[in-house]
Amino acid sequence: MARPRTVPRVAALVVLVAGPVLAQEPETGLTRTLELRAHQALIDRIARPDTGLAPFETDGCSGGLSQVWGMVSARFPEFAETYKAAPPWEACCFTHDRAYHAAAEASTAEESYDARVLADAELRSCVNETGRLRRSELAEQYGVTPDRVELAYGLIADAMHLAVRFGGGPCSGLSWRWGYGYPNCSVLQTLTGD
Repeated sequence: MARPRTVPRVAALVVLVAGPVLAQEPETGLTRTLELRAHQALIDRIARPDTGLAPFETDGCSGGLSQVWGMVSARFPEFAETYKAAPPWEACCFTHDRAYHAAAEASTAEESYDARVLADAELRSCVNETGRLRRSELAEQYGVTPDRVELAYGLIADAMHLAVRFGGGPCSGLSWRWGYGYPNCSVLQTLTGD
């Protein structure tokens, strides 16, 4: 007998409605409680004797941002002249990926959770700082005020922060997940003991 499709639809609805709200408030008890189960599953996976850390790899800014930027730069030389071949904040993404790769070498679920919150906050801060450093140059280039440049970078930083908070949790199966340098884990293994 086929399973009713109601459960996946309800789960998708919860992710669409609650996900962005939870992603904005990483310190809330509900968010922490839900995410700590995934962090525990990751810590359990890391502790297994057959688990090793893969060599570090990065895709730059995840979600296709660096790849699309590079494709547009290659296709449109005038874009590359003005905006370069990679996002100006890509170094922030490399640093963020280093923390995500090894789960910041956390040894408990709580340490892992706190390290992820910190890594995500540092990504947002780094993108904002990139805007502050480039504000005069970009204001002159685009004929806007330096404050407008900082505002634009602030919006980018906030959007990136929301994206990593929402989509970067451990044990998600996504290639950009927290602890992606370790084999994927499952929250169900922690709950069932399998």
